[in-house]
Parts: sequence; C-alpha cells; structure tokens
Amino acid sequence: MRLTDFWQRMADHFGAAYADSFARDYVMSELGGRTVHEALDAGWSAKEVWRVVCAVMDVPYERR
Repeated sequence: MRLTDFWQRMADHFGAAYADSFARDYVMSELGGRTVHEALDAGWSAKEVWRVVCAVMDVPYERR
C-alpha cells in the first residue's frame, strides 16, 4: 500500500480534519506504544499500520 492510499483511507474513515490529529495523538500498544506517524517513521509499512488502525478502531470490513 502506498502512503497516499493510506492517508486517503484515513481521511475517508476519520474525516480529513480528524485523520491527521488522530495519527499524531492516538498511541496504540499494537504499534509498540507509538502513534501512526511514529510507527511510519520507525519503518512500519503503511499496510501494517492500516491493519492495526482497522483492528483497534473497528473499521468496517468493507472499508479495510
């Protein structure tokens, strides 16, 4: 998954205004105690991070 696809999915699910805020502020233990931005910066793939976001935030299957 490309980062542009990842960010589009984040915006589609959370809304354009909230997606970046969520990605900067919400720490997830499933990402090693990191935020989305921190996990991506640490080398996690966009696909891995999206899977975690989907699981943690109960994203509907059809949006995954």
